[in-house]
Amino acid sequence: MTDSLQITRASLADWPIIQGWCADEGWNPGDHDGPCFLAQDPEGFFVGRIGGEPVSAVSVVNYGDAFSFLGLYLVKPEFRGRGHGLATWQAALPRAGARTVGLDGVLAQQDTYRKSGFSDAHRTVRFVGELTSDGSGPAAAVPLAEAGFGEVADYDALCFPAPRPVFLREWFAAPGHVGRALVVDGRLVGYGVLRAAHDGHRVGPLFADSRVYAEVILDALVAGAAGDCGFGRSAGRGAGAGHDVGSDAGHGAGRGDGVTGSGGRIVIDVPETNREALAMVGALGLEPSFEVARMYTGPVRDVDHGKVFGMTTLELG
Repeated sequence: MTDSLQITRASLADWPIIQGWCADEGWNPGDHDGPCFLAQDPEGFFVGRIGGEPVSAVSVVNYGDAFSFLGLYLVKPEFRGRGHGLATWQAALPRAGARTVGLDGVLAQQDTYRKSGFSDAHRTVRFVGELTSDGSGPAAAVPLAEAGFGEVADYDALCFPAPRPVFLREWFAAPGHVGRALVVDGRLVGYGVLRAAHDGHRVGPLFADSRVYAEVILDALVAGAAGDCGFGRSAGRGAGAGHDVGSDAGHGAGRGDGVTGSGGRIVIDVPETNREALAMVGALGLEPSFEVARMYTGPVRDVDHGKVFGMTTLELG
């Protein structure tokens, strides 16, 4: 029985409610996730309403022709147990078409997802703790714009199941997002983004060729450039500039939306497939908070798991 549940596409106007539900669940959403998420697939977000009141939500976000990601599966607590979540899921899932669908499932729901055709790929563990920059990152990493969007997007494609240039442009330019890249001998060897969240700051993605490079990028993110670092907001020298590890970090005057050099509470989602990443966060003193299972309905293209030190976001992959 679903009472008078009406399921429609969600819009940006619905995002504050969905974000609030995420916060209530302890998912710690980013402050400006909504516009970035909807930019990737404006038709991929769904909300269920009873008498005009939002009571359920889910997203099925398409990346190209082969991959889709399901997330934000939520039901307002007082409306649970009435079939509203399942009805919203069933209304949204056809959005994926013939694509392989991925999700990050919480422990309580994993059996349900398996019954729906999802298979386990790996665990992802959320780590939380206080970090302070040691100064190595700001002296080496550069704002993403200086690495060149094309170079960064190509590197990202090695670490994610589908190309996502539309999402990346929004993610890099969003208020409160700080991005840094590391270029060694003229070659991009990693990049990362840190964003302001409901509680502290979330790191994601953090992709790098090695643990050493990941640590440098993470340190630069924690130090936090306060100036604009999104593409189209600062004039970078492009992919052919040939920055090296000794390049200036490019700090500038701006909104003050980064983490200061004094550090702060950091959240990062680490896949168990990268043992060096697990060793890195352990050595930094970060503590596990909870875990999810990455699950798929079918095959996905190969990802270089050794480069994935931090997932982008559990809500959108």
